[in-house]
Formats: sequence, structure tokens, C-alpha cells
Amino acid sequence: MEKPVFKRKIYNEILNWKNNQSDKYALLIKGARRVGKSTIAEEFAKREFKSYILIDFAHTSKDIIDLFDDTYNLDFFFLQLQQLTGIRLYEKESVIIFDEIQLLPKARQAIKYLVADGRYKYIETGSLLSIKKNTKDILIPSEEHKVSMYPMDFEEFLWAINDDVTAETIKILLKNKKAAGNAMHRNLMRKFRLYMLAGGMPQAIETYLETNNLQQVDQVKREIIDLYEEDFTKIDAKGLAGNIYDAIPASLSGNASRYVLANVKKGSRSDKVLSLLPDMLSSYTVNIAYPANNPGIAMALEKNTERYKLFTSDVGLFVTLAFKDKSYTENIIYNKLLSDKLEANLGYVYESVVAQMLTAKGNNLYYYTMKSDTSNHLYEIDFLLPAGNKVCPMEVKSGDYRVHKSLDAFCAKFSNRIEKKYVIHTKDYKWENGINYIPVYMVPFI
Repeated sequence: MEKPVFKRKIYNEILNWKNNQSDKYALLIKGARRVGKSTIAEEFAKREFKSYILIDFAHTSKDIIDLFDDTYNLDFFFLQLQQLTGIRLYEKESVIIFDEIQLLPKARQAIKYLVADGRYKYIETGSLLSIKKNTKDILIPSEEHKVSMYPMDFEEFLWAINDDVTAETIKILLKNKKAAGNAMHRNLMRKFRLYMLAGGMPQAIETYLETNNLQQVDQVKREIIDLYEEDFTKIDAKGLAGNIYDAIPASLSGNASRYVLANVKKGSRSDKVLSLLPDMLSSYTVNIAYPANNPGIAMALEKNTERYKLFTSDVGLFVTLAFKDKSYTENIIYNKLLSDKLEANLGYVYESVVAQMLTAKGNNLYYYTMKSDTSNHLYEIDFLLPAGNKVCPMEVKSGDYRVHKSLDAFCAKFSNRIEKKYVIHTKDYKWENGINYIPVYMVPFI
């Protein structure tokens, strides 16, 4: 049975590249392993070109690999490529896909000359692209238009489960600042919690559709996590990068204002962890939030890079990591999570999914902490979104949404910088005293 090809928003970005930039640039799709890069690239090639050749550098012949030793004579290069693949290329109407391009750096270097030749279009896909050994001794081509691909967002998840109604309903409710009402809200929250548990990795969603069994979905997610942790050894053979990833739920659940090294490995040094972060971020397996020293329109200029919070790039993987103390996560746990009856503080899960949704919309993540004037209590705004020359503070609540002292304190201190105020919570929509109380399922549509 042929695997389903899920509808993805990145398709329109790729189409824009083909129509407007493909004469001068190859397209480079960056993203984590198993996020769907290869699938969307091939699906696009099937629909939008007369023919295509896909070269998977993780699984191709030595004869094809050897072609990239000499790309000086491109007439001969294309002749051999067509002969070896049995696929005819048509000028201006064919695309060549270089899948897992990081595995053959000299192929990536050849992009400069292939694009300049102009006969065909080129799509590259890759993960862990910035690791030194992937770029050592090659000239990185400037003829690349780069796009980022993330796990499936909530709307894409709804499309995958053949629900074309819910997203439009939520958009209308948000636009008109209307509450859903008890029955509809319960239904919307249940669908969103299902998304949180399954996550946005296509293989996990495919398993859910095939089995309707979240325990089997959990097994797929564990396999993806194992794959990531194997990849982390390419970043750091001693295993510290994998430990950093594993410790993300513990660090967030402690309500700390930064990533806590004590959760990683005894004796871990902050400078060593900081040195690994760029490659971990380039793997797209984690999202990072920095504290904003000066909330405003230029938070990137004054962020504190030595303090940060880490989130997994996919909330479904986060849930599995959080319950990784067992060899598998039982269906009873998933059922309790789905019905919101698990006796655990799930605030960090909601914070993680909000981080994922904001990142997918192209936002860099910032948060803000400050001490109380009257005590040692620490106030924290979970996320800050820029809005023109102002900011929109967001406080994420999984429990009592009516108490939001951090938001109140922040708005009192920076009253002239506030555009909109948000409390992200699990209850229905409400607007009160200048605050938008947004159910978490509305966040992707803000």
C-alpha cells in the first residue's frame, strides 16, 4: 500500500521558488530527520515538472557518487546521469533532487555550476547541514534559496485526519473574538490534545491513522528519538548532545528560568554545552528561547545568549521523552492525557507546543524574567512576540488562568510597549480588561 502524502504548507513556498527564483537558485529544504523533506520534494517534482531524477545520497550507487568527482564537462555529466537512472531530462522542464545532500559535500559544492548552466532546476534536502565535517574543504554555494521545514502544525494535522472544518471554525471564532461554547470547546480541545500526543512527525500521524492506537504511535516516536540520538553522536561522540536533548522535559518541568545543566550530566560545563548548541539548532531537533534583556522591537540585539530555554521541535516527541522512564508509554497514560485526567502538571507540555507553533510561524522565541520589588519571587513572561515597534506578551497557563501575576507585573513595568496581551490557556476564548484569553488551539492562527 502506497504511503499517504500529507498536505503541507511548505508546498506553496516551493512553488514560489519554482516560479520566481529557480533560474538563479537551487532550493535547499532544511529540517530535522523524518520531518517529510524528501516526501514533499518528490511530490512537488511529480506534480510540477515533466520529469525528475531523485538521488538519495544515503542510498545510491557508487557510479552515481563518482559522477560528482568531475563536473567540469556538464554535457557528459548529464548524459551519464540519464543513462544510469534511465530517466530523460528536459531542458527547463526537469528537476534533479539531491536528497540528504549533507552526505556528499562535493555534490552541494557543484550546485554553483549546475545552477549557472541553467538547463535544469535543483532541489536539495538536508539535515545536520552545518556540522563542520559536512562543509570542510568545500565552497558553500551562494546559489541556494533556503527554506525551513518543521513538523506538521495543528492545521496540517487536521488536514491529515481529513478534517477540513475545524481550522476554519477556529479562524472565524478568533477573528470575531467569539467563544466556542462548552460543547464545541471541549471537542476542539480534545482534537488539540490528540495533536499534542501524536505530534507532527508524518510517520507518527500515519501510524495513528493506520492503527488508531497511541501506544503504537509512541513506539514510532521512540524510534525517531533513537534516530536523533544516533545523529547527536555526529555532533558529540561523548554523548553530551544526546543528554542535553533527553533532559529537556526535566529542565522545563522544574519551572526554571533557564536550561538547567544539572539535569544533563554530572559535571557538565556550561561552555561545553554552549559549544554544542549551534549544531543542535542546525539539526532542527530543538527550538531555543532566549531571555530578552530589553523587550522591544530589537530583542535580538540584546538577548542573553548564555541563558536560554530548550524545547523539542515536536511536541509529540516531547511527550514521549517526558515518559521515557518506561520502555514504552502505555495507552492508559495517553488516554488520561487525551481526556485531561492525568494527575500531573502539564504546563510544560503546553509551553512546549506553543513554542513549536510560534517557531513554525517564523518567530524567534524570547521570554522575560524579573524579580518582584517586594520579595524574591520571579515573574516570567513565557513568550514575547514583536508587533511593529511594540511587543505582545504571552503567559501560558494550564491551570487557573484567572491569576496571571507575571503578565500584570510585566505590563505595569512596560505599559507603553504593549500592543496586545495574551493569556494562553485551556479554557474558552474570553476578552476581559484588555487581555485576550486565548484557548491554546487558537495560537497557530493569531
